[in-house]
Order: sequence, then C-alpha cells, then structure tokens
Amino acid sequence: MQALHTAATGMAAQELNVQVISNNIANLRTTGFKKQTAAFQDLIYEHIRRVGAQASDQGTILPVGVDIGGGVKTVGTPRSMTQGTLSQTGNDLDLAMSGEGFFKILMPDGTYQYTRDGTFQMDNQGRVVTAQGNPVQPTITIPNNASGITVNEQGQVSVTLPGSSSNTILGQIGVTRFINKAGLQPVGSNQFTETTSSGAPQDGTANSEGYGKITQGSLEQANVDVVSEMSDLIAAQRAYEMNAKVISAADQMMQSTTALFR
Repeated sequence: MQALHTAATGMAAQELNVQVISNNIANLRTTGFKKQTAAFQDLIYEHIRRVGAQASDQGTILPVGVDIGGGVKTVGTPRSMTQGTLSQTGNDLDLAMSGEGFFKILMPDGTYQYTRDGTFQMDNQGRVVTAQGNPVQPTITIPNNASGITVNEQGQVSVTLPGSSSNTILGQIGVTRFINKAGLQPVGSNQFTETTSSGAPQDGTANSEGYGKITQGSLEQANVDVVSEMSDLIAAQRAYEMNAKVISAADQMMQSTTALFR
C-alpha cells in the first residue's frame, strides 16, 4: 500500500525537523549562533487522470485530475542570519558585530574562516586570537606593557603605552561580507567557510557603507527564540504522531484486505 511509504517519508521529515530544532535549542547560549529551519517539498505525483485531459468523444475536458502524491522530501536546512541581541560583558577584547559582516580568521593551514563570535583573547605573543588560538585578521599584536585597550566602531585598536600621553594605534580589525551569507558552510567552533553559493568574500571596514559596526565589551547572542522553537517542536511531534497513525491504519487495512481473500 502506497500510504505506508508516504507516511514513512513524513515521519523521516519530522525526525529531521526535530533534529534541527534540538540543535537550535542546544545552542541557545552559543555566541553568534544562527538558527536553522528545515525546508520540505512534496515528492513526484502519480497522475492517474491528468487535469485538462479530454473526458469524452464530445470534447469535454476534465476540470480536475486524480493525482496521488508520493510524500515529502527535505530540500535544505536554511540558516537565518538575522541579528542577535547584544550582551554587555565589559571585557576589552569581547567584540560584537552589529549589521552586515563577519570577523575574518586565519587558520593554521593558511585558509580563512569567518565568524560572528567576537570572544577574542591574547595569545603568548600578544596577538588577538579566537578561543582556538587562531589570529583575527589583519593580525593585531598588543605589546605586553600596553594598557587601556580600546576598539572603536571601525575596528581600530588603540592602546596606551608607558611614557605616552596619547593613544597608540596598533591596527584595524577587518570585516568581511558575502553576497549570500546564508550560503556559507558551517564548520563548527562558531565559524563558517566560503562556498560557491556564498560568493567571494568582500573585505572592508566596519561602520562604513554596507558593513556593520563593532561594539567593544559586548557579544552577539544567538538569534534563537526559545518560545518559537518549543512551539515548532510540539508541532513537529504532532505531525510525526499523525504519520505514525497513518502507518498503523494502512497496516490494519492491509490485514483486513488479506483476510477477505483467504
């Protein structure tokens, strides 16, 4: 019975939906996390009677057809890149991005990855790095005798050096944007890599045209709405249960049909 297979595709789809929702909820407190949603499409149809076909020798046309659907398939788990709320931390090297753009990170193999997680620190060389020790680009090195680290909205890093009455500019943290940021490939550790779908990276300056600004002493929180996720979770669970009931009903119908022909 086709209904068994159709309902099975529905159960598989909702199982994936629950997995996506659970990942969103698990990352509720992950800095810079961007939530995902599951997108589905109906499967190919069996056209028993095609709409618009000739219904008689007199030329009458069928106003409706008989189309039997094959179920549902997953077509993607698109990521929402909407802005998360900013949370103040007071740490000099905690940086939040407001608006378009990602921080650019140099990886050990010489490639670049991109992140909205501005939880930065200094390594043993004084470089501004991620929690994994990878330097933010362009590389900024803070002298060990510096004090009063300041990062303005353009990403310009300044410090106060002994014997100097004015701030010394060390460099400027860059910002990178993409034509299709939803096309970036997540690789874990709050980081993404470019893909053909995302387009080439466009390096620029924070708080300039088309680029977001940097806020020192703050972090961007995940854009996950827990109430919405819980509501979606309940809906997915109900849909899964309904598909399971369809399988049970189809099985009972098959058993009844088999009994009639014994």
